[in-house]
Amino acid sequence: MEIETRISIFKGKGVRKIIHNNEWWFSVVDVVEALTDSVNARDYWYRMKIRVKDDDGLELSTICRQLKLQSADGKFYETDCANTEGIFRIIQSIPSPKAEPFKRWLAKVGYERVQEIEDPELATKRTRMLYKLKGYSDDWIEKRMRGIAIREELTDEWKKRGAKEKREYEILTAEISKATFGVTPSEYKKLKKLERENLRDHMDDFELIFTMLGERSTTEIHRTEDSKGLPKLKNDANRGGRVAGNARLELEKELGRSIVSGNNFKKISVKKKVRK
Repeated sequence: MEIETRISIFKGKGVRKIIHNNEWWFSVVDVVEALTDSVNARDYWYRMKIRVKDDDGLELSTICRQLKLQSADGKFYETDCANTEGIFRIIQSIPSPKAEPFKRWLAKVGYERVQEIEDPELATKRTRMLYKLKGYSDDWIEKRMRGIAIREELTDEWKKRGAKEKREYEILTAEISKATFGVTPSEYKKLKKLERENLRDHMDDFELIFTMLGERSTTEIHRTEDSKGLPKLKNDANRGGRVAGNARLELEKELGRSIVSGNNFKKISVKKKVRK
């Protein structure tokens, strides 16, 4: 399973999704919440499964998969998810006037994923556009996109060199971050007062640059030493992070201020508007 999760918006409601077996899978509870007026979407989904089984003899759980999605507390939990076909079947059992617009929205999301598989450049263009619509500057977007490419290059190395996705990737990422900024990603998110948001989407230019330097240095150390296994990869990650960390300290000395910032994107946006 690829670790790529996102949140799509339908009529102001967030719908979590994840790529599994190269297709989008959606949180069933989020879909239920988007299509009903229920104050407890989880309870609605629980009762709905019982009703459909009694009426049609269909176990809706059989068309779902338990995939790890991020919750409001920032942690990842096993969550009932269904692919596009499964979600269409679930929607059929929800008596809601919102169903038809949601079906069209869902079909569009699924079609866009097929296009992205055939032409990865489309995914990059779509990501750029989303950042632009959120108010990010062109210069920031260029750095963010470059950072994404460097991150993917690093995780490809980890995969080839025996690191296990999710947990060990988190350990290695924390090692780089700690050596680069003096804080782990979770500590950094607390500093910026973030919960479910992506930490890197709330970094300023220097934070992104040093993140890239730490990760690119780590990738090159892996390749130079042909590292294998978590202990060696972790040592490399610390060394790569220190390269960026030392550069950060030198810059902070010149500027007379810390690069590690509690600002999030909202604060960064306000500052840029004031300067204009």
